[in-house]
Amino acid sequence: MNHLRGWQYRALYATVGALACSGVLWLAMHYLAGAGADSLPHPLEPWLMRLHGAAGFAGLFMAGVLAAAHVPQGWRMTTRNLRLCQHKAGQRRTGLALCVLGGLAALSGYLLYYFAPEDLRALIGWSHAVLGLALVALLPLHGARRGRPGE
Repeated sequence: MNHLRGWQYRALYATVGALACSGVLWLAMHYLAGAGADSLPHPLEPWLMRLHGAAGFAGLFMAGVLAAAHVPQGWRMTTRNLRLCQHKAGQRRTGLALCVLGGLAALSGYLLYYFAPEDLRALIGWSHAVLGLALVALLPLHGARRGRPGE
């Protein structure tokens, strides 16, 4: 079995929850609250971005925690047992997708903060939002695919 330890599970879901909530709330404040080309930003927007950035650092830390043991151990286990148990192939696919989505979300977040020229900012921003939401949707599916006792 390759289950996360209790603290890892709690820290991962708290981090993903903080990222998702701060990101979705920022989108709502930015695009829905006082929506209009000439309106001022909502006063909560900078605070939500600060929270999102702090949660992003926690997310990078958790990615490192998972990359140190959970990911390589899971890869070895599924390589060894792929023919014996088909659900492990699905877990490998969702795990690989989570790694790719997480990497692309981190890259797009970096680009938004440090690089994004004005003509690409909206495209990168919406790509970042879609990547984050896909990651949030896929994470519970990956956990639900874990083997039952005795597998």
